Amino acid sequence: MKVIQLHKNETQLIQRAAKNNREAQHVLYELHSPKMLSVCRYYIKDVHQAEEVMLNGFFKVFKYLKTFKNEGSFEGWVRRIMVREAISYLRQKKTIEFAAEDEYIERDYSNNIKSNIEVAEIQQLIDSLPEGYRMVFVMYAIEGYKHSEIAELLNISEGTSKSQLFKARQMLQKNIKELNKSNYGTN
Repeated sequence: MKVIQLHKNETQLIQRAAKNNREAQHVLYELHSPKMLSVCRYYIKDVHQAEEVMLNGFFKVFKYLKTFKNEGSFEGWVRRIMVREAISYLRQKKTIEFAAEDEYIERDYSNNIKSNIEVAEIQQLIDSLPEGYRMVFVMYAIEGYKHSEIAELLNISEGTSKSQLFKARQMLQKNIKELNKSNYGTN
């Protein structure tokens, strides 16, 4: 059995794709497009619009591929482009609204709700969040951005970022409890 060194192969693919080799670009696209569509889908409800954003993101990936310095993972670099592309798309559509910045209480969310919820239902719950809540929740809880980074990317204060996350978590917990109660008769 032959062992394939994926990292070395990907590095070579990136180098070839940076020289506008269409075959290498296609292979990179095929390798990363499923995950990147998921990233775009976190921010954009409609799968067709998310796919359009992903395609625009890949256009930028290949346009700026020569600037990738192999510092960190290629996937992470592409992911950041996709997140920024999704935010840019939502700004153009003027759909981003943030609720008023309120005081909030830091809570320990380690007591996660036990649930039998399917992945599709989780995506629907995330989709049901107001735009501002959803963006901050996805950036913080899924993408791993810090509040300072979210604030900078979305042109909001860190307090607003924290408030949006708090409200998103509250809303998700409430909706998960309701879903569990209606589907399984449990809290």
